[in-house]
Order: sequence, then C-alpha cells, then structure tokens
Amino acid sequence: EMQAHVDQNRPNRRNGKKEKTVKSSQGLLRIEMPRDREASFNSGLLPKRATTLGDGLDNKILALYGLGMSYSDIRTHLAEMYGVDVSEASLSAITDKVLGELAGWQSRELDPLYPFVWLDALHYKVRHDGRVITRAMYTVLALRLDGHKELLGLYISESEGARFWLGVLSDLQSRGVQDILVASVDGLKGFPEAIESIFPHTRVQLCLVHQMRNSLRFVPDRDRKTVARELKKVYKAPKRDDAKLAFEAFCNDWGQKYPMIVKSWTQHWDRLMEMFEYPPEIRRIMYTTNPVEGVHRQLRKVTKTKGAFVSDQALLKVLYLAYKNISKKWRITNQNWG
Repeated sequence: EMQAHVDQNRPNRRNGKKEKTVKSSQGLLRIEMPRDREASFNSGLLPKRATTLGDGLDNKILALYGLGMSYSDIRTHLAEMYGVDVSEASLSAITDKVLGELAGWQSRELDPLYPFVWLDALHYKVRHDGRVITRAMYTVLALRLDGHKELLGLYISESEGARFWLGVLSDLQSRGVQDILVASVDGLKGFPEAIESIFPHTRVQLCLVHQMRNSLRFVPDRDRKTVARELKKVYKAPKRDDAKLAFEAFCNDWGQKYPMIVKSWTQHWDRLMEMFEYPPEIRRIMYTTNPVEGVHRQLRKVTKTKGAFVSDQALLKVLYLAYKNISKKWRITNQNWG
C-alpha cells in the first residue's frame, strides 16, 4: 500500500516505520506501520487510530453475543482465548454495528405471496424508566413458494393484542405482501378478524394444539388422558363430517361434566375445522402454530440466562443475531413440497 502511495505521489517517499499494537482474532499483534515524508499515507487495511485488525474479531464478538453470552462473559472469553482486553463499552459499540443491518432487514421488500404464515408472540422482561416491565415480541414466520422458511419480522409491544397485530399486518402489506393463503394463529380474541381486515381472502386456522391445551385446563388428572383421546378423534378425523360426528359423541359423553370445553369448541368450530377444506398433506402444515413455537424455543435457549434486557434495542439485537444463526439450518424444504 505504501509503495503504491509514494509511486503515485512523487516526490513523496518512504520515511521509516512506526510500531503499532492491534487486536486480532489471533490475539495482540505488533505491526510495523510504514511512514512517508508528507505523512499523507493512510492504510485501507489498518486505518489511522484503528485498534482492531479486520472484521475477524468483531464477527467473533457478534457470534458470541448472538449465542446469548453477556458482555462480561465475552470479555472473559476473549481474554482467555486471545489475550485481548476489550472493555464492555467497546463490546456494546461493536454489537451496535448490527443495528443498521437490523433496520434494513426490518424494512426489506417482501414477496407478494406466501402460502403459509404462522403468527405468535413471546414475552420478555425489559428495563424501562428504572423498572422492569414485560414486553411482547411478535414473530411472523412464513413458508415461501419455494418451500423454505423465512422470518418476515420481529415487532415489540407492551402487550399482546389484536390491535397491535393489525399494525404488524399493515406493515407486511406496506412491504409488498399482497396475499397470504393460510394463516395459523392461536386463540387470541379478535386476531382472525384483524387478519381478514388486511388480507380479506386469507383462510385463518386456529391452532388445534393451543385448543387442546386450553381444553385440558378444565380436566383433572384422572380424566385427562381419556378426554384428550376423545378430542383427538375430532381433529384427526378423515373428513369434516366425521369430525362433527366425533364431537357430537364427545358432547354426549362429557358435555355435562365439562361444559366449558364444549362451549369453547363450539364457539371456534369454523376456525378450528378450516383445515378440512384441504387434503391431509396441507392439514399437517396448517393445523398448528408449532413451526413458529419451534423458533421461539430456539430463541429462548439464547435468552434464558438473561434476567431483564436493558432496553428494547438490546432485546432486538440479541434476537436478530440469534435468528441469523437459526436460519442457517433452514435449507431443507417441507416434506413433499414439490
């Protein structure tokens, strides 16, 4: 670099060297930086006042942060592995570099059509104005036309509600989504109506796994296995008419003992039975929100060691980096997708 610089700026010429110590993924390195008479040279590889060589160390720090390690743990790890002492303020500055990438990811253009979308929320503790509050993290997972999964967005709100979901869906629409064929959601009140107000042709399927969990809350241990077995006959029936007959049989046998279960299934019957409009291969994809809950389980592995995040921004940074690690494994398409 210096030779090219002096060749292009005659009569400027070399003027000895100056030693500089920089941090790298291999530990501390002592570099002999060349100097020129006019002091006009600035290396592209190692600019003036730079203390880190390349992006190697930064990438390692981001990878460790994305695995859920705290700044103090990362600092200890770097000191033990590379003999590098990086302050927590420097670590925070390095992880803040991902915020620009995160902003671009949150506003990126989306596909016009998604065959399947799963929507759900998980909750975290975040510090705000000197106290710890609960934040809802809204997650939108989709299956693209090529059969691969894609996380469409992460959104933070004070609590989970259909009104905020309406804003999330409006954001997806503004980013290019024109239609969703099937949306699978839990039993949040007003959620299906919020989806249909933005995407009026979308078929909404209530998660049958959530419905089973909610139903079994009313059942003591002695009856739980039997009730669960009888309810499974409803959603595992080959046809919608068979499902209706199985539910009528359940009502006759258990309706008087557990009227709340009958009321809940009757109230949401059309949304729960939406899957019977499709063949079994499609039913297996849409009947539950388990795909997005699987993403949540992997995110919790990363965040389970943290009591409360210092800010919403810190929470988003960790979850986005964790998602980047998780999505590297999303290379296999859904079974029989073609």
